[in-house]
Amino acid sequence: MPLTKEKKSDVITSFAGSAKNTGSIEGQIALLTERISQISGHLQQNKKDFSTHRGLMQLVGKRKSLLNYLQKHDLTGYRKLIEKLGLRK
Repeated sequence: MPLTKEKKSDVITSFAGSAKNTGSIEGQIALLTERISQISGHLQQNKKDFSTHRGLMQLVGKRKSLLNYLQKHDLTGYRKLIEKLGLRK
């Protein structure tokens, strides 16, 4: 199930600052994280849905590359974002 417009705008405003700032790295990573959590819940119920699993792996790879970019260019922003999202332990 895709993210609704309201959910997307809430995520963007909480991580990127304003609802119109959809291109920010922090907003994109937050949206990918939200989508990944939804798909993970779907896959826990539907274990044999291999096409969705492939899509999940693509989203995880995209998020990883965006996180690497953010880490190289803004280390403090990277640390704040992973703490806020709870990605690393």
